[in-house]
Amino acid sequence: MYIEQLQKIKISLWSYAVIPFSFLALMIFIYFSSDGVDTNEVIKKTIEMYGINGTFVMLVAPLSFMLFIVLFYNKFIQNNSLRILTTSRPKIDWSRVFFSFGLWGGITILTTIIGYYAAPEDFVIQFNPEKFAVFVVLAVVLIPFQASFEEYLFRGHMLQGLGLATKTRWVPLLVTSFLFGIMHIDNPEVDKLGMIIMFYYIGTGLFLGILTLMDEGLELALGFHAANNLIGALLVTSDWSAFQTHSILKDVSVPSANFQIFIPILVFFPILLYIFSKKYKWSNWKERLFGNIKPIQVKE
Repeated sequence: MYIEQLQKIKISLWSYAVIPFSFLALMIFIYFSSDGVDTNEVIKKTIEMYGINGTFVMLVAPLSFMLFIVLFYNKFIQNNSLRILTTSRPKIDWSRVFFSFGLWGGITILTTIIGYYAAPEDFVIQFNPEKFAVFVVLAVVLIPFQASFEEYLFRGHMLQGLGLATKTRWVPLLVTSFLFGIMHIDNPEVDKLGMIIMFYYIGTGLFLGILTLMDEGLELALGFHAANNLIGALLVTSDWSAFQTHSILKDVSVPSANFQIFIPILVFFPILLYIFSKKYKWSNWKERLFGNIKPIQVKE
């Protein structure tokens, strides 16, 4: 199983503290150093200096690069394999990644079309073929790495390490979900919508953690996260979002925190869990989410 299999490898539990604590320290430093700073204004000035695509690269490239730090640490410091960090299956199941990507990508496109026709006054079509083509290349190259970094850090490295340390599944599920949400606290969306949007970020982390534990691997979470960030960035942007892009549409509505924030958590995520559970024949939910990590016999 996804966490239990690590008992076959002699990895120091202390080695699991280095990357998470370093990353959290960086997030805390950024948060306090930007206290009182208007994030939206900073992004606006950066766009004026480097352009939309240049600003996008400056924001996403560092996170994309961090993926390789996590993978390097996993391979050469912990002497672990990419397969074990990713899945409990004999090999990484790419069909799961693509199915999850396609499912959530399709839902995102459909809901965006419905939202546009339901309230066309809230959007402006800003499609520019030349600028869009350049952005597509940048987004396709960088966003999957950025999304994968967050998955390998939170649902991979941290979830597995906390599972081994606490011998539980629910502790790493809740802790990684909370920390995943807190990571986004400095996003400009928080300034515009208020702290209530943290329910969405933490709820998304919880959903991705449930996917990982129930499916005993990261594949579905990787596909969902890549689709969520990539398709969303290609379709819609706004003047107050973290990703300001040469997308097809621009949301010009007045940002407000309302019930729509909870729709993904209360409606779409449960539907996705149901679809995945039927397709992959999940069972024993209580044990997989709240059971203890059982010791396995390790051959000397």
